[in-house]
Amino acid sequence: MKPFIVAALLVSGLTIAGSGKSYAQTDTTVKDSTVVKKKRTYSVTYTLNGGESEKKDSIARAKGKKGRFVGGITFTRVDLGYSRLVDNGSFTLTPENEFLDYKGGKTSTFSFDILQMGYRFGSNFKIYVAGGFDWTHIRLRKDITIERNKQTLSYTEDPIHYSKNRFSSSYVHIPLNFEFRTDENDNGNRFYFVIGPEVGFLLNGKVKQISDENGKQKFKDDYHFQAFRYGGTVRIGYGGFGLFTKVYANDIFATTAQKGLTNMSFGVTFGLN
Repeated sequence: MKPFIVAALLVSGLTIAGSGKSYAQTDTTVKDSTVVKKKRTYSVTYTLNGGESEKKDSIARAKGKKGRFVGGITFTRVDLGYSRLVDNGSFTLTPENEFLDYKGGKTSTFSFDILQMGYRFGSNFKIYVAGGFDWTHIRLRKDITIERNKQTLSYTEDPIHYSKNRFSSSYVHIPLNFEFRTDENDNGNRFYFVIGPEVGFLLNGKVKQISDENGKQKFKDDYHFQAFRYGGTVRIGYGGFGLFTKVYANDIFATTAQKGLTNMSFGVTFGLN
């Protein structure tokens, strides 16, 4: 009887030991699996960056150094500012151009980009070509009307007073930008420096007048604005806000009398990031 009891106790002990070992192995396996899962876990967020999606996680930082193509539909680099006429290097208009005397505080520019395509060489440098629209509004001081369908840029002096006499041009613009940016700081923002040439193709010219006698009037023509213009842009900014300056190299008008009359603009820009 005793040998049987001893044998039973031994079998029970081995069973319990085996069970304990099994539990330990199971526990180890679970722990190992947990470690692996923790190593594979990461958070993923997406940020729309001017038509460019960036994956931000621990893996993306390593991949961010690799080059990639970027682009798409966007709404960015919204420029709002003032325009100035430069007459042969001077802000003072010559007698031939005095009829274009304007109110500086109300002579403005507005533009934005809706398309872009380029290549990011790394997290700090990108080259891209964009497309958008550009408006320049010259608020004339004198009560004149720029004439349509004339061989030269001519005007008539009117016997009425205009509360608004605006002479405008609109272009499709295509900039080629070289963008430099710093690494993100703790707040997720960067400093930007963007420079590059820009070309534009005339859409139309327009005169908008408001007076007590005639009410609101609008006239459209090319008004001898350059069909093709070219220049350059510089932007500096932090986060999504910055400053811009645009200088156009060719004349505003394709007329001999206005030779040497160019345009520049400056102001604030939104949507850099």
